[in-house]
Amino acid sequence: MSTSKLTHLSTLYPITSRFLPPDLGFDTPHDLSGFIRNRSEICPEYPFLADLAAIEYAQYWVSKIAVPDDEVASECIVNPALEIVPVHWHHLLPFLGDQTIVPEMGDSWILVFKRPGTEIVQTITASGHDLLALKIVSEKIDSREAANLASVTVGVIDDILAAAVRRGLLLAPGSLLVRPDSFPCSKNIDPRYFSAPTFTLQWHITQDCDLHCRHCYDRSDRKDMELSQGIRVLDDLYDFCQAHHVFTQVTFTGGNPLLYPHFNELYKEAADRGFMTAVLGNPMPRKRMEEILALQQPEFYQVSLEGMRAQNDYIRGVGHFDRTLDFLDLLRELGIYSMVMLTLTRANMDEVLELAELLRGRVDLFTFNRLAMVGEGADLASVAPEVFPGFLQEYLQAAAKNPAMGVKDNLFNLLRHEQAIPYRGGCAGYGCGAGFNFVSLLPDGEVHACRKLPSLIGNMYQQPLGEIYHGSLAEQYRQGSAACQDCEIRPVCGGCLAVAYGYGRNIFRDVDPYCWKITEKLK
Repeated sequence: MSTSKLTHLSTLYPITSRFLPPDLGFDTPHDLSGFIRNRSEICPEYPFLADLAAIEYAQYWVSKIAVPDDEVASECIVNPALEIVPVHWHHLLPFLGDQTIVPEMGDSWILVFKRPGTEIVQTITASGHDLLALKIVSEKIDSREAANLASVTVGVIDDILAAAVRRGLLLAPGSLLVRPDSFPCSKNIDPRYFSAPTFTLQWHITQDCDLHCRHCYDRSDRKDMELSQGIRVLDDLYDFCQAHHVFTQVTFTGGNPLLYPHFNELYKEAADRGFMTAVLGNPMPRKRMEEILALQQPEFYQVSLEGMRAQNDYIRGVGHFDRTLDFLDLLRELGIYSMVMLTLTRANMDEVLELAELLRGRVDLFTFNRLAMVGEGADLASVAPEVFPGFLQEYLQAAAKNPAMGVKDNLFNLLRHEQAIPYRGGCAGYGCGAGFNFVSLLPDGEVHACRKLPSLIGNMYQQPLGEIYHGSLAEQYRQGSAACQDCEIRPVCGGCLAVAYGYGRNIFRDVDPYCWKITEKLK
């Protein structure tokens, strides 16, 4: 073989070429593997050389393939920069780096690919899940069909597909939950803030509650749903999130969701569909929490405290403060991510930082919502708007030293904007998520853009979620207030519609009464 041909082979096959005789008589570099396989007399002491050549040629070929930088697929597809190489020897990949390793006979599959946005060629041994994911997508097998064939839940199949996307074996479309073009996009706003990777159904599965809090925004009598209705809701939710290419979270709440007689069954049905699950509830006995853990670890369990002991128990009932602290210790013992929410009022504002310090090391996340003067909450006094910016600044300074303190209120981003520091996620992502990346579902099927104010946009017992989501009512809530439309931080703020509603404002026209930026401009 000529020197030029040997040089070419060593470029394509840097390891394999080291073991080839100089008089090989081979003129088709792209098919060296087949040539060696058909000539058993070549290098009989290295019977794995044909498989090794196949891997190296795949690496060369993949290095020349362009792969998109972004998620541009309209549906889930196999990465175009992926080659699948069947081999009959184990330990070939370690051999590429260390020729003292001795390969052993055994069938496997080698995957050679580039991840989107990179030029680095990766080579791995395929797992069974990798191959299953590739088969499902390449043969366009529906996840439910695959689950039936494998006798597993659809959640197992979707987890396998999601893992293959994360590894770069599959390319998945981006989220179709995208902010409207009318939202301003300044140079300070990351384009990623305009889309949501996850859709959350805040599901009020029962109105029954073991508390009667003084700021409860809805004590209406609504009949509990049948379990069969709940299962249909989950199927509809699954189809909606699949069609919009988003992950799904079901946040069970109420009332107290664990008082719903079919809670365990409904929770398991959500877990079986691969949904992330969370609970907004009250302190519960260890046995109930262990039952939940046996079904699926929740993303978080959130309880509420309204200040220190006296203030909290005035709002939520005598003994609630101590029961909640004991329950937080139980959550920590069980390894469940714990969250504490406070409803900020004029009466408890001065206790917030003290409570946050008490919860340091006891809770994973502490944060607050401003009081929405809705329902029984209309009888309480809100924080005076003129003192709110100063409170946010004090809170932000304390949060820099207390890892448990979260910054949920959207107006934190106005403060961050003024201080030229990075924005943070708010209520359920960036900006007001009402009717965008979450909706609230009530026991009677009513769907509201936000649970803290009357915001009816449809009924899931009567309409598919997709029809409700893309309806004109939901679109109106996604747009929010016209007063915010020209604000450069609109995508990461938007104020709070429920707070504005409680103040008697027109939520589609007027500004959040606590927004000092627009309020000052209007003076």
